[in-house]
Order: sequence, then C-alpha cells, then structure tokens
Amino acid sequence: MEQPIKIFIVEDEMIIAANISLQLTNLGYEVTGIVPRGEVVLAHIEESIPDIILLDINLKGEMDGIETAELIQEKYNIPIIYLTANTDDTHFKRAKETKPSAYISKPFKKLDLQHAIELAADYAMGDNANTLTSSRKEFKAMALSDRIFVRNHDKMVKLILADILYFEADRNYCKIFTKKNEYLLVTTLKGIGQKLPSSHFIRIHRSYLVNLSQIDEVASNYLVISNKTLPISKSLKSKLLSRLQTL
Repeated sequence: MEQPIKIFIVEDEMIIAANISLQLTNLGYEVTGIVPRGEVVLAHIEESIPDIILLDINLKGEMDGIETAELIQEKYNIPIIYLTANTDDTHFKRAKETKPSAYISKPFKKLDLQHAIELAADYAMGDNANTLTSSRKEFKAMALSDRIFVRNHDKMVKLILADILYFEADRNYCKIFTKKNEYLLVTTLKGIGQKLPSSHFIRIHRSYLVNLSQIDEVASNYLVISNKTLPISKSLKSKLLSRLQTL
C-alpha cells in the first residue's frame, strides 16, 4: 500500500517552519509535527515516528541541532536532513560526525528540498541500516525494516514491505508489484534483494523475488501470487519449499 513519507520538522523560526511544511505538503509528503526546541523532540517523535527529520543546526534553547541529532540517534535510526544558514568549519565537523543524509542551505528552493528528501530515502535503504551491530542499534534498524521508498511520478512514496507481492527484473531496472500498483526502480533485482529482509522475501527465479507471505499456491514449476503465475527455477525450488515449511 502506497503511503506518503512522514517528515518531522525541528526549526525555531516558525515562519520558515510553516513555509517548509507547506512545501512538503504540496510535494505530497505528510508533516507529522513542528517543534522549535531540541529538548522536546523525543516526546513528539515517540507519538508518531517519522521517516525523515528536517533539523535546523542552529537551534535556540538548551540544545543546538547537532546535540538534538545525537539525542535522537541514541534511540532511533531516522535519516536526518540538516537545515543551515551559515555553518562554520567547527559546526560542520560536529554535524558530519552525526552522519546526516543531506544538508540544505537557507534560503532554499522547493527542488532543493525534494532532492534532499530523495537522498534521505536512499540513506534509509542504504547499507548503514543493515550493518549496525549492537543490540540497541539492531533494534533501531528495525524502524526502517518494514518499508521501502520509491519514486512515483514527481515524488517519493513509502511502500510497506508486507504489501509488496513480488519484484521482477527488467534488465538494469526492477519492477515492484502490489495488489493495486506497479513501480519501477533504477536498480537490479540483486541490488534490491540485498537490502530486503531475507525472512520475508526469497528469490525463486533469476527474474523474480517474491514475498513469502503473499504466496497462494506452489506447483511443480511455478507458484501463484494474487492470480499471477510466476516460474520457479529448479535450482531454487528446494530452498523455497524449505522456507515455506518453516513458516
């Protein structure tokens, strides 16, 4: 099911924050909230965990934007986009250590904002979400393990993995099929497969990667998902059957 990307704004200049919120809404994104201070961020995030956070580096109050980012990252693995008017080298080095997905310099255009969000979506699907090792960080990574971000027309949208039926290879592209829609990604089937949880998806053919929970029927050399017949490779069939028996 296609869902708008949820974005939370942390900006102490409310006129700027309201303008950003309006631009995001016009781009098709959902703004989950706006706060002016870093010290109240966690309380708001816990009510509705966003997919991306827009965070002003030079926040007024007890915490600046970088300290706020560090506080967020202690509990969540949410991509952060920094908003900045004029950051010196010291602030930039501090900000860089928090590994933001993008920076936007004020004043910025709508296209700058859209590109930054796309970078953040790429960050969410990147290897950094899968290489965390401590038990706390493994828990944080789960916040991004149930979705995928894809471009649909002129915006990025969020697809819940459980709603995806299967992926189909199309040369250097990859098609995603849900019950209602079809999407095209500029990546290979192998590339997308490496970023998906293996507990939910399995390769059944060189051209198909399927959602195990969506399989309706398995025959000798094919399976059926939502009335669609997909071929099964002989070399991959035993692995598929083994996985189905353990569900």
